[in-house]
Amino acid sequence: MNELISGALFKRMVLHGAACITKEKQAINDLNVFPVPDGDTGTNMSMTIGAAVTELGKIDPETLDKAASVTASALLRGARGNSGVILSLLFRGISKGFKGMETADAAAFAAAMQEGVSSAYKAVMKPAEGTVLTVSRLAAKRAVEVAAESSDLEVVLDAAIQEGKVALEQTIDMNPVLKKAGVVDAGGKGFLLILEGMLAEMRGEAMPEIDLEEKPQEKANFNVFSTDEITFAFDTVFIVRKTVDKPLDGLRAYLNGIGDSLVIGEDDEAFKVHVHTNTPGSALNEAQKYGTLELAKIENMRTQYDDVAAGKKAQSTDDLDEIEASLEAQEPAVAAPEKKFGFLAVCAGDGLATLFRDLGADGVVSGGQTMNPSTESILDGINRIPAETVFVLPNNGNIIMAAQQCDALTEKNVVVIPSKTVPQGITAMMNVDFDTDDQQSITDTMTEALSTVTTAQITYAARNSDFDGFDIKEGDYLALEEGKLFGTDSDLNVLLKNLAADAVEREASFISLYFGSDVSEEDAAAAGKLFEEACPDAEVSVLSGGQPVYYYVISME
Repeated sequence: MNELISGALFKRMVLHGAACITKEKQAINDLNVFPVPDGDTGTNMSMTIGAAVTELGKIDPETLDKAASVTASALLRGARGNSGVILSLLFRGISKGFKGMETADAAAFAAAMQEGVSSAYKAVMKPAEGTVLTVSRLAAKRAVEVAAESSDLEVVLDAAIQEGKVALEQTIDMNPVLKKAGVVDAGGKGFLLILEGMLAEMRGEAMPEIDLEEKPQEKANFNVFSTDEITFAFDTVFIVRKTVDKPLDGLRAYLNGIGDSLVIGEDDEAFKVHVHTNTPGSALNEAQKYGTLELAKIENMRTQYDDVAAGKKAQSTDDLDEIEASLEAQEPAVAAPEKKFGFLAVCAGDGLATLFRDLGADGVVSGGQTMNPSTESILDGINRIPAETVFVLPNNGNIIMAAQQCDALTEKNVVVIPSKTVPQGITAMMNVDFDTDDQQSITDTMTEALSTVTTAQITYAARNSDFDGFDIKEGDYLALEEGKLFGTDSDLNVLLKNLAADAVEREASFISLYFGSDVSEEDAAAAGKLFEEACPDAEVSVLSGGQPVYYYVISME
């Protein structure tokens, strides 16, 4: 029986909850309303609470207030996707409830849960029932009821979880989209997994073991190498931010062919390489087929050995984490304003990033569907722009909330234009009047431009499904239009022709096809020709987007 929760216990509870959702994140990802390979709720929630695990690992909190505030701050900065942002809001409210407390009893814990729900509902502009909000609200309500009768924290939290599970099952009927798909709300499921982990820690149960895939990124021992025979001279270390969703097996094989001592560590966003090679440039060029090179360090081990032999201090090959920290220390945390307005876009794919820069974006944050950037990543992009006001284009409905959290975290003025697709973001940028100094005018113009474009996307089905009358087979091509299922077929050209016919009905004057990383230029040109033939009066453009997951992102205006 637990009657008080301390800072040390709260820390362990958060770590246990994080382990539980990390272990089950793929199962949560699979609770998709579409059979599209973009289910990332589990990943987003896991990575969000993972940020708290990192920060809590650095402290031994003496008070509950301290443990809760560190958790809330880390969650806010690490929040990814709508589910991650809502999770951070729930813990932010819990932190408010524990403010000034060294320990808390059952009643205070239940009240803090309710404070978390209140924070989440206040921050969500249009709260929808049948979501994690519903599950957390009913769970907290039950916690307060039970805490009025029992001082046992385990009893209170268990009652909250059981009530949450009942609410979770009801989300199918509360939300028409979930009802069509026959699944419960993924965010609600994830939240209950975290609470279950927290309860298990209270009860003294063992923390679940995480699969090998979840182990921390490997780090090479950069200080030990043989000086007897240096076959490969250059110790090469670099970090690449992923822009394509494909395994690194090909890169691993290539690097093993041109060097040795290879270690590759990766997470969802980036990978880090350590290799000894005589051709470091080749290693970097090959790696850039998988993403954008962020940082590299190359040292000649032969000259290092010569320095040691001559009694000099040899330059060491530092871990890139230390180099990043050093570079950040040299740069101002927030770029001084050199102009009134700046623009930041979020997108995945080198081609799309280049296009946004060409249109006037000062910065681009890598991310999109299945790769939602954290609030901290967006905040870093904002702070690097030397402007008083930064307009942010999330270009994905699941990134808007994370972007909106940045305004309270920076001295810059942040204006989030609620673009839900890349074509909307591109259209918004094309309508910017860079000569005006009227912030509201820019905001209104960009926001109004969002409604002038129709977005279609073509991807593939990750599983068999029957949705909205479509008999979907795993591996089929899927066409989405404005986020809704437009059609499915085993032949990609059938979907392209149907979308072209739809463009005719919409009397589209400007059509842009952004082809993804898995589409050849030849196939993209053929798709463009198909649209030109179907829409002879429209201006059709075919551009390399380089985006993962989606073969084509199509803009119709």
